[in-house]
Amino acid sequence: MVRRAKATRGLRNITIWFACWAASLAILPSASGADFRKTADIPFAVVNGLELRLDLYLPSGVNRPPLIVYVHGGAWRADSKESMPLASLVSHGFAVASVDYRLSPVAQFPAQIHDIKAAIRFLRAKQSDYGYDARAITISGSSAGGHLAGLVGVTNGNKQLEGELGDYREQSSDVQAIVDYYGASNFFTILKQSTPHGIGVRVPALQLLLGAQPEDTPELAKLASPLFHVDRSDPPLLLLHGDQDPQMPINQSHELYGAYKTQNLPVRFEVLHGAGHGGSRFYDEYSTGIVVAFLDEFVRSGSASH
Repeated sequence: MVRRAKATRGLRNITIWFACWAASLAILPSASGADFRKTADIPFAVVNGLELRLDLYLPSGVNRPPLIVYVHGGAWRADSKESMPLASLVSHGFAVASVDYRLSPVAQFPAQIHDIKAAIRFLRAKQSDYGYDARAITISGSSAGGHLAGLVGVTNGNKQLEGELGDYREQSSDVQAIVDYYGASNFFTILKQSTPHGIGVRVPALQLLLGAQPEDTPELAKLASPLFHVDRSDPPLLLLHGDQDPQMPINQSHELYGAYKTQNLPVRFEVLHGAGHGGSRFYDEYSTGIVVAFLDEFVRSGSASH
């Protein structure tokens, strides 16, 4: 009864959260200041009459830059590929493909993962056409997109999550590195770890994504939780999370970090002290330097397995 009451309050307050969330996006850096070439609205798959598209940002003057696939946030139910905060990484010589996916009011999980993996297969097939290097792909995302990016990253070769979308099924959807900005990792613990504000957001968001609360659909919730997929074959992982995040508990990143450490996998965890849920601190010069150093080690150096 307590959880149902919280769910009701969450539904009443969700419009307030979206107003705050939209305001926070206004302080994220856009790609407008970077030296890049943008190709917008590239279709990569069609599902149920809906054309899925991506935007591609290529740094000027860089021959075959390594590719980052970016997944936007929005509680799995809002926003689009236009919200792409990684302009600073483009200026550091990385190509970024910002992908759309079916939102939870349109399709429940695992549709979102099927869409992202279809985009990766498309991008790998088209690397010669567009001029980036997709041999070692980094998957990245923020908030709900961080969760989806993390899940894509730890499910290389997972038949259940591969899907059958797009025209390039012969291509691999594997990724070789993960950059997870304040994403979820364990749907069974997220509500217990959440603030009242976080519960108000997360309960209705999970209901839309899964069709039920995690305890009422445990097999699907486990499939959707990156924590339960971690094994010794997973790619290097970088986590960035604010220790004052009122919406996505930092313990979600601690759990995924711990699972990686248990498997002796390459992992970095950057706690941004005083940072909340998103905002410019995650994409400023300091945080960008951390991401670039990570990618230089595991992608541009050739350390990632091709």
